[in-house]
Amino acid sequence: MDKGRDWIAEFRYWHESILAALLIALLVAARLADPPFFSIVVQTELSTHVWELALLALPMTMIIITSGIDLSVGAMMALCAVILGLSYEAGISPWVGAWLALLTGVAAGAINGVFVAWVRVHPLIVTLATLAAYRGIAEGISLARPISGFPESFAVVGRGNILGMPIPGAIFAVAVLLAAVALARTPFGRSLYAIGNNEAASRFSGIPVTRIKMWIYTISGAAAALAAILFVARRNTAKADIGIGMELDVITAVVLGGTSIFGGRGRILGTVLGVLLIHETREFVSWKWDKDELNLIVIGALLIVSVLLNSFFSQREAE
Repeated sequence: MDKGRDWIAEFRYWHESILAALLIALLVAARLADPPFFSIVVQTELSTHVWELALLALPMTMIIITSGIDLSVGAMMALCAVILGLSYEAGISPWVGAWLALLTGVAAGAINGVFVAWVRVHPLIVTLATLAAYRGIAEGISLARPISGFPESFAVVGRGNILGMPIPGAIFAVAVLLAAVALARTPFGRSLYAIGNNEAASRFSGIPVTRIKMWIYTISGAAAALAAILFVARRNTAKADIGIGMELDVITAVVLGGTSIFGGRGRILGTVLGVLLIHETREFVSWKWDKDELNLIVIGALLIVSVLLNSFFSQREAE
């Protein structure tokens, strides 16, 4: 390996450290610019905004590692939320409604998987189509109206604590552990990297590419359903317009975390750091300036920088 490749490998090795340093620098700057923002009370309150994004980013990491994409995560989240809301409105227990929402998410993700894995349509086209379809179904069956009035016993899922940790945070911690172990320590994880590096060679080597792709898109649907349940429990409302633009934040977090949009590279640790960096950046911009359009500019800029860095290092590695 020449010096150029050594430098590239060194950069990638330290990628998570660089993200951690940027996160710390952001928090220090926020502390100096506006001390109340960095208080434990404020940070705990603001953390409630990150769990849906964080959950969706885990399966998205696996999907992008295989050179795929899922643009329908926000729409699936909205559809699952509406199913939960309508079932409760019909007199069904919200806990049973949560299971119906989960089944809906699994089914929606599986539909994506069928077209991507079995029909072999490009995932960008498939999930762009289902983004519109799932959102349209959600708006149609709910008549675009919000559904609220969920019992307090159900709201505890989104607002309660367990052993001093928010329940959504505990769920995310378990999901991170499972995803990290699956990627780093199992044949399933190694197969994802192999598919991302060379799908044709993976098929010839006996890796069940079709089945694995089917699994990861189905898992993405399940994660969207779980995110919808937590959102409804926290906000006490189910509506068809939740999760709009969520796919942009999720993809940005994953790519910013070091997962290559060309496939074959990525780690859960990087994704978690990417999620935290985007979350703290967005919350500080909203806290300091209260301008949603500025947040869109910042997230868009982060995505562009992430893609350019991914492209640069992938090209250098290929040389």
